[in-house]
Amino acid sequence: MPEGHTIHRLAQDHTERFAGRPVRVSSPQGRFAESAALLDGRRLESAEAHGKHLFLELGDAWIHIHLGLFGKLGFGPAPAPPAADTVRLRLANGEHFADLRGPTACALIGDAEKQAVHDRLGPDPLRAGDDPDRAWKRISRSRTTIAALLMDQKVVAGVGNVYRAEVLFRHGVDPYRLGRDVRRAEWDAMWADLAALMREGVRNNRIDTVREEHTPEAMGRPPRVDDHGGEVYVYRRANMPCHVCGSTVRTAGLAARNLFWCPGCQTR
Repeated sequence: MPEGHTIHRLAQDHTERFAGRPVRVSSPQGRFAESAALLDGRRLESAEAHGKHLFLELGDAWIHIHLGLFGKLGFGPAPAPPAADTVRLRLANGEHFADLRGPTACALIGDAEKQAVHDRLGPDPLRAGDDPDRAWKRISRSRTTIAALLMDQKVVAGVGNVYRAEVLFRHGVDPYRLGRDVRRAEWDAMWADLAALMREGVRNNRIDTVREEHTPEAMGRPPRVDDHGGEVYVYRRANMPCHVCGSTVRTAGLAARNLFWCPGCQTR
């Protein structure tokens, strides 16, 4: 499932390609056809993201998109080719098109329904003005592990498995530490780090988390080869040596996802 930086990048891409101009809206697959007909020809006013949710504003309505595990959203130059029958939603103008396939959600909603989505989500490190205190209030009282809390979108929106593993490593926090045992200073540092890392993710459209002294060039090691891309400390590096201390990176299941951590660098 895409992490929050990807959805913010998609909002940025929609803004650059479509905002301020009328768009053709269609649903070649047919599952969004009735809503598409209502929206066709409207101007795209804005695009925004909150966690893993994307919102496209067309007049007095919004398209709410959640890619889920299998959704894909891609762009191309006009003229758009004939759409495959798997395309749930196509936006197009004279210069660009965007095709959405296989999302968990693609729905026409109003302001009240959109606000309800925001209300059930935690603060997003990439949204200006979102308050980390909201997350801290839940974390500081919780008997749940910090690793599980970071993946709970009601606590922190947009953090996925990669950012979860990497921010805990970068701050030396054992993933099994309970939320109530995390110090406030540690949480503030992790929030600031998530915001910085995820902004880089939006900018570069990939996740890189290693500090300058641990890059392949600095360490004289081969670059990472993985379909996820980017240089990381522990994510998908199970049974490999830690870049910092040399300990063997471990993995285990937690909250239905694979957790990765270094027992040498991350302590209770």
